[in-house]
Amino acid sequence: MSQNPPDQPQFDSSRTSPYGSPYPPPAPKKNVFARHKVLTGLGVLVLAVVVISVASGGGGSSDSSDTAGSTTTATATGSAPGGSTAAERPSAAAPRPGIGAPARDGKFEFIVRGVRDGGTTIGPDFMAERAQGRFVLVDLTVRNIGNRAQSLDVSSQKVLSTQGTQFSPNTTATISVDDAAVFYEQINPGNALQLTIAYDLPVGVDPAEIELHDSIFSGGVTVALR
Repeated sequence: MSQNPPDQPQFDSSRTSPYGSPYPPPAPKKNVFARHKVLTGLGVLVLAVVVISVASGGGGSSDSSDTAGSTTTATATGSAPGGSTAAERPSAAAPRPGIGAPARDGKFEFIVRGVRDGGTTIGPDFMAERAQGRFVLVDLTVRNIGNRAQSLDVSSQKVLSTQGTQFSPNTTATISVDDAAVFYEQINPGNALQLTIAYDLPVGVDPAEIELHDSIFSGGVTVALR
């Protein structure tokens, strides 16, 4: 059996090679928070802002609601001068103009000169207009207070009964009383037109008000006839 020469060193597997391991050791893994320090810091900051906002917002909302409720209650129950509440005070409505008083709507100023009974027939015997009930005649003066000529729409002038029933003019009877020209004649600025409008009202119904308009689209003005 052959033997190793005494000068040749023996290989010991337990010893580390003087040239190191043939494979480098794996690098140690970094902590996730260490790798994302910036993101972690931002997340903490956002969470803190949200918590502070929720805490302060809840308290503010409650205070606002309480304050609004107190203000509303104080307003609703506030006393008016003299000891009466606002709900108990009667509303002071402006009085409506009456016969002889000027009333304006749009470009026209109206004055109701009077209201009179027109009987049951109007016009010449051979072409008289017969009322279904009885005729009521309203004498008007209409002045143009605008800056351009405008025609009066007779059909837009409505009479109201004491029950609030609305009545339109009787065109044929109005033409017989006045002239057909009143339906088409323009009124120049500063000029006035006098006319009489006939209404066919049921027997026993009296006119209480007249609603006057400068055109079919205007809001109108109401004049008391009683």
